[in-house]
Amino acid sequence: MARYRGPKSKVARRFKEPIFGPDKALERKNYPPGFHGPNRRRQKQSEYAIQLAEKQKAKYTYGILERQFAKMFDKASRKMGITGELLLVFCEARLDNVVYRMGISNTRRGARQLVNHRHITVNGELVNIPSYSLKPGDVVGVRERSKSLEVISNSLASSTSKMDWIEFDKNAMTGTYIQHPTREQIPENIKEQLIVELYSK
Repeated sequence: MARYRGPKSKVARRFKEPIFGPDKALERKNYPPGFHGPNRRRQKQSEYAIQLAEKQKAKYTYGILERQFAKMFDKASRKMGITGELLLVFCEARLDNVVYRMGISNTRRGARQLVNHRHITVNGELVNIPSYSLKPGDVVGVRERSKSLEVISNSLASSTSKMDWIEFDKNAMTGTYIQHPTREQIPENIKEQLIVELYSK
């Protein structure tokens, strides 16, 4: 399954945000990566560079590669509604993201691995496709044999986040994807309009 395998701290430092989760390198070195990072003169970025950076940030945040991201944008652009917001909604509806939002994993990469390794069920059926798109009413849970996994129990014990569009029962380790979130309910710091402008060129 294709996924980003490159350096994570460098990416987080480039965008000055903990894209892959808490990162000590980002706290220690809050300047761009590279030999001239701390001394680099501030150059005015072109409009294209700003738009491209926003798209890259969205891709890294949700763990989606270019081809799949472009397909999601095409799908969003064909639907009625605001294209940028629909794009983010499609990203949030991915199974790996919902597993992360429920607190079953501390990171999206960890959630992706749990899905790939067949620890997650949707409506009682095993699903091992991280990009599986959930529909309102779908029930996501941890497979019975996997409920004793230490990585899952530790994540649930430390999880404090709660999403209005997801219902989750920590004891049963199951949750319901109630509805697609609105833009206000998505906490990610992404300027989706810049992505729309980039793809519209």
